[in-house]
Amino acid sequence: MSTSNKPTPIQKGPLLFVMILGAFIAVLNQTLMSVATPELMGDFQISAATAQWLTTGYMLVNGVFIPVTAYFMQRFTTRELFLSAMLIFLGGSVLAGAAPNFGMLLAGRLIQAAGAGIIMPLLMNVVLAIYPVEKRGGAMGMIGFAIIFAPAIGPTYAGYILDHYSWRSLFYVIIPFAALVVVLAWFYLKNVTERTHPKLDVWGLILSTLGFGTLLYGFSRAGSIGWSSAEVVSTLASGVVLLILFTWRQLTGSNPLLELKAFKYNMFTLTTLINIAVTVVMYADMMLLPLYLQNMRGYSALDSGLLMLPGALLMGVMMPLAGRMFDRFGAKWLSIIGILITILTTFGFIRLTDSTSYKYLLLMSTGRRLGMALFLMPVTTAGLNQLPEAMNAHGTAIANTVKQVAGAIGTSLLVTVLTNRTQLHLADITAAGVSGDPRHLLLEASISGMNDAYLAVIIFGGIGLVLSFFIKKTGNVETGDQELAPVR
Repeated sequence: MSTSNKPTPIQKGPLLFVMILGAFIAVLNQTLMSVATPELMGDFQISAATAQWLTTGYMLVNGVFIPVTAYFMQRFTTRELFLSAMLIFLGGSVLAGAAPNFGMLLAGRLIQAAGAGIIMPLLMNVVLAIYPVEKRGGAMGMIGFAIIFAPAIGPTYAGYILDHYSWRSLFYVIIPFAALVVVLAWFYLKNVTERTHPKLDVWGLILSTLGFGTLLYGFSRAGSIGWSSAEVVSTLASGVVLLILFTWRQLTGSNPLLELKAFKYNMFTLTTLINIAVTVVMYADMMLLPLYLQNMRGYSALDSGLLMLPGALLMGVMMPLAGRMFDRFGAKWLSIIGILITILTTFGFIRLTDSTSYKYLLLMSTGRRLGMALFLMPVTTAGLNQLPEAMNAHGTAIANTVKQVAGAIGTSLLVTVLTNRTQLHLADITAAGVSGDPRHLLLEASISGMNDAYLAVIIFGGIGLVLSFFIKKTGNVETGDQELAPVR
């Protein structure tokens, strides 16, 4: 059924504002704990490995909940599901802010993640439901603003709060905004999708939870304890086996939790592969640059956040504009130009030294953000546009699941490259008989390892660039639109 034939007019502006605000708060919250880790270690007398579970555990629960959102979106109304997700998130925020010990803080974070994992796929599904194919780009651009702008300002916000207040204030500021979203959703949110009351694939849910959970855990641990450790190898192997069983179940069952037949649509499959590559590219700014600034150059968390702020503001302006350009021109050349800009500016990070200027880093980082603003949401939207309406919920769940897994892989892979290449460079320096302060020699080796990690980022960007040349402008198969000729 075409969305244009819905009898009840939908107030798109208030509906999208409420949902994007909720998504912005959820994504912003995800980035806060890494900056607060040192203070939490002191307050609760815990190790860095234990404190890291506030980030790793959040990612695991978030990743496990995303695949099941396709079922939720068909079983419950938009209003029911969004309100439930925000109330769960709000409850977790209250628990975390008032936590008397680390266990309660971790529980609050995991509850937050359960709510946050539902919000983004639901928001993307709503856009697919209420906008025709030719107008989705602009709306998706606004979603992209929430996805990218929030984590970009997260370190700046967290750094400022921690410089002046307790870590609990990170949650105290989130709570009233989350409560405001709940109130606004109660009044303005309407159901915009058709409920089909599907039967829950219990075995699919079990295999999905265990498979994605163990896989994400394995990748998160690989970055800290190495790919060859027995824990990582066994966890990744178990995750792969469980996901193979999950895939078989989804392709042969009558009520799949995730409709993997979406991959028979060529543009959806192609853009999914591109998203895997560019997600790794995106994580370079989010993970590598703060490590270089804070651990190798001695800048504060606030300085690190401020460096990324201009790029975030530029993305806030550019992503809605890129969405409108997508509606007019399609994704192909936006993707090619955007990835090319990102690759060229990333070349500026493969010759870092212990005296690279802050202004230079600011310029290169902002340039990377400009490139990413051009391709991130257009690529995703191009793939989702090809799916029939009945597959929208599954398509958004698949797209978000893939990004979550790619983010985990990218983080662990880049940390591994950084760690291994640092050790290799240190061994080379020692073998060459270079004398000097051991701390300075280690710093020199670490910066060389960072340069190598950025070179790996360029390789992933190159893969995304090559694949982008195969993007074609397509119509929604259900509306009878025919695939258009490739843009030359």
